[in-house]
Amino acid sequence: MPPNPSNPPPPRTIGLLTSGGDCAGLNAVIRAVVARARGYGWTIHGIHQGTLGLMRRPVEFTTLDRRSAGTSILRLGGTILGTTNVGNPFAFPMPDGRAVDRSAEVIEGVRLLGIDALIGIGGDGSFAILRRLAQQGGIPLVGIPKTIDNDVGATERSVGYDTAVMVATEALDRLTPTAASHARVMVLEVMGRDAGHIALAAGIAGGADVILIPEIPYRIEAVAEHIERLRRDGRNFALVVVAEAVPDRTGERVRRQQASGTVTYGGVGEIIAHAIATLTGAETRVTVLGHVQRGSQPTWNDRLIAQAFGVHAVDLVAAGRYDRMVAWQNRRVVDVPLAEVIDRPQTVETDGPLVLTARGLGICLGDG
Repeated sequence: MPPNPSNPPPPRTIGLLTSGGDCAGLNAVIRAVVARARGYGWTIHGIHQGTLGLMRRPVEFTTLDRRSAGTSILRLGGTILGTTNVGNPFAFPMPDGRAVDRSAEVIEGVRLLGIDALIGIGGDGSFAILRRLAQQGGIPLVGIPKTIDNDVGATERSVGYDTAVMVATEALDRLTPTAASHARVMVLEVMGRDAGHIALAAGIAGGADVILIPEIPYRIEAVAEHIERLRRDGRNFALVVVAEAVPDRTGERVRRQQASGTVTYGGVGEIIAHAIATLTGAETRVTVLGHVQRGSQPTWNDRLIAQAFGVHAVDLVAAGRYDRMVAWQNRRVVDVPLAEVIDRPQTVETDGPLVLTARGLGICLGDG
């Protein structure tokens, strides 16, 4: 719905924020939102550090224009606005250990900026918080999905996923020759908080021999048997990809306590590698990609989808269609109710096309 010069929508001020973990392609969304809003003659206030910027006084924001949000930011990883994945405003952690409801401060921050509508770029966790704030404060809200995990429901792709898969695939490409040179089993641990999309897609694209994801229970003995078969067939190395949320042999997910008090996944790659070495006698090495998957320059596909999402989000505001999220379905940009997205996360389908492809290629998923 292009702007109609003969009947333009009224001037508006739109708030824009990024929330949750960063990923590649966020700046492409920002650029598209600003460009489309300018076509309507609107003002865009970019809010710093997600909801944290709305809590601070004065509210921390930047009015975005062509100079601050031009085509040059398309190539940048991260987000020029900053983001946060801690500090739920409904249970905000205080220095004395208390959790305080600061949602009213966020809503007041929106009012202080004179925002007519809010566009939030986030994942399902961020959307649950933003939607609750919107309902409590009567804030018109539109969501744009981003997550390297690709676990946001109702959309086939989220901003950041394609780049994360590319980085993991390149890592496998680089590990293969050194694995063959030293006759080693290389274990690559990739991100994937609750879903194994990155591990599965990168593992297939990068020629992995074993892919372990949280959706498919595994037996380490089956993994060892597969590696032994490769040896008998004359192969002197193997590539194993494991998502960080895969549990250890006891069924527990491996977690680490951070200095901030938050708990994150990480370390299952070392456990898998040790078990493989014990059962097969193979020399193993572990590579943990971690945040390397988040900070890369975005791929062309992430830039494309990001900008298509940004344009459609602004058009939803123009049409007065709120409480919705833009989505990619069947090669088209559509929009869906936010409530459906929050209630329906997207994990790997165990009988889906990529799982069937992996099995057809002879890749071990650990359940054989």
